[in-house]
Amino acid sequence: MTRKTVRIAMNGVTGRMGYRQHLVRSILALREQGGLDLGDGDVLWPEPVLVGRREHALKALADQHGIEHWSTDLDAVLADPTIDIYFDAQVTSAREEALKKAIAAGKHIYTEKPTATGLDGALGLARLANEAGIKHGVVQDKLFLPGLLKLKRLIDGGFFGRILSVRGEFGYWVFEGDWQSAQRPSWNYRSEDGGGIVVDMFPHWEYVLHELFGRVKSVQALTATHIPQRWDEQNKPYDATADDAAYGIFELEGGAIAQINSSWAVRVNRDELVEFQVDGTEGSAVAGLRDCRVQHRSATPKPVWNPDIPATEVFRDQWQEVPDNTEFDNGFKAQWELFLRHVYADAPYHWDLLAGARGVQLAELGLKSSAEGRRFDVPEVSL
Repeated sequence: MTRKTVRIAMNGVTGRMGYRQHLVRSILALREQGGLDLGDGDVLWPEPVLVGRREHALKALADQHGIEHWSTDLDAVLADPTIDIYFDAQVTSAREEALKKAIAAGKHIYTEKPTATGLDGALGLARLANEAGIKHGVVQDKLFLPGLLKLKRLIDGGFFGRILSVRGEFGYWVFEGDWQSAQRPSWNYRSEDGGGIVVDMFPHWEYVLHELFGRVKSVQALTATHIPQRWDEQNKPYDATADDAAYGIFELEGGAIAQINSSWAVRVNRDELVEFQVDGTEGSAVAGLRDCRVQHRSATPKPVWNPDIPATEVFRDQWQEVPDNTEFDNGFKAQWELFLRHVYADAPYHWDLLAGARGVQLAELGLKSSAEGRRFDVPEVSL
């Protein structure tokens, strides 16, 4: 068995998502399991090179995890011929320029979303990457959640019959930062820094809907900034200029209608932070991050509306849990493994920069819909 070292420049790993999900639970987890077995006698050994702007934070992470190489000089890292892959988890506003540099340096690209601040920029990245002949992928982690994998199993097995509708609820209360610290960075609430829940979450909803139920044909959205003032990491008040809630209606290819509420100003009264209810002619399901419950047509009760008497049924008890039937790995790690197999074993992979551009397009049209108060068709994107 031959071990091949793969050096990965990881930019933005001092942030919450880049650190926990991509560095610790993906790349370092791969190292802990002995590398990635490609099945042909080769094992990939990922070697992260940490990149960022804060020297002290990079050094602290490197020391904590025994990582040898780190740098605040992105250009120097990209000029290093031993670097194979560039990964980006920076703030949205800094991503497009860094990806352009990495593509020009001939590095394979794996990146968080959104890939750019607008559709033109996102499509431009996809064109540049294709012209450069490099492999490229975009994180679409929610497809690998146990709950949604169970939901896909139901879809593939024909459980629903004809799917009629999808209703999604996502969000939680993000503290303003004055009397309790916020769970999200302050730039998320400044549109000038690339913040906003539409930019953050509509790219997720695009690939979830596209992959599971059908391409999004039209969008109608209403956004709000429910909390107009927040406090930053230095405990200073600032005006929230970005949307912190969005209410969207999406028409899907095939006729189903999706409604998804996204909010950082909602208190949770559901089993998980995100849930999707899918209703079809033959059955329904409710899927969250990990669990999925179903109710088949043959087992559907017959409730009768009568507001004059208390409800005698416990509706949640009328649903059946979908069994795991398999072991589920961390979704971020699972997609990293697929991307690495794509790069080094030419395995199929379609979550590329063009797929990322679809998410940017939906966010752009969602914001335009809210601003103009009307529904927009969503054209198919192409190079």
